[in-house]
Amino acid sequence: MMAPSDMTGRVALVTGAAAGLGQASAVRLAEVGADVTLVDIAEAGLAETAAKIHALGRKALVLPLDLSQRASCRAAVERTVERFGRLDALCNVAGVMLPGPTAAVTDEAWDLTMAVNLAAPFFLIRAAIPHLLEAKGAIVNVTSCAAFQGQAYFAAYCATKSGLANMTRALAMEFSNQPLRVNAVAPGGMMTALTGGMKLLPPETDWPLVQRIGGPRGMCEIEDVAECVAFLATDAARGYHGSVINIDAGVTAG
Repeated sequence: MMAPSDMTGRVALVTGAAAGLGQASAVRLAEVGADVTLVDIAEAGLAETAAKIHALGRKALVLPLDLSQRASCRAAVERTVERFGRLDALCNVAGVMLPGPTAAVTDEAWDLTMAVNLAAPFFLIRAAIPHLLEAKGAIVNVTSCAAFQGQAYFAAYCATKSGLANMTRALAMEFSNQPLRVNAVAPGGMMTALTGGMKLLPPETDWPLVQRIGGPRGMCEIEDVAECVAFLATDAARGYHGSVINIDAGVTAG
């Protein structure tokens, strides 16, 4: 019988923890016993998440950091270990979505998308590896169904999510013989602030192309995806390594 999800006595670091999936994942990890480091650029949202975690009787370390800066990635890991003395799970949830016609995408939008969605997970992972190996812990990356299908007006976002999915597999191969599990979750569309990026598309957008992204079953529930993130962070998921789990209501099934 598979063990239940349990993080009692353990520590998780969750990025994008101020709202949406990051907040839901952090709270779920606290529900199964974890103390949690909360990383995001939005301080008010972090305070809200911390209050939810404290109400569960767990500890929360609030770190308002800009993960587009490499130094912030190192600092997040270092301050977690300073505060709690260990790190058992790194959950890379933070992301940005800046869609638009490719010819109009600015250098700044491209650079920010790459920095937050792809570079930040890499630099967080690099800093966390020694601690995760010591704890026999886990990395959980949040990629997207956009890693597996072309999506009009989302070239930069799709590129980062495909890269993160394959980075997950590459790390799983690298740590095949060491006590560190690496997996990812690939959600479909969810009602989060990230989805609000669709408002950036100009009026002349070919909306039928955009609508191909969704499926007949509608949006995914944030709580369902958060449950999977928390599960993969625990020993209950000991058989998972190198998995990229689609939770997209069948969007990428065929």
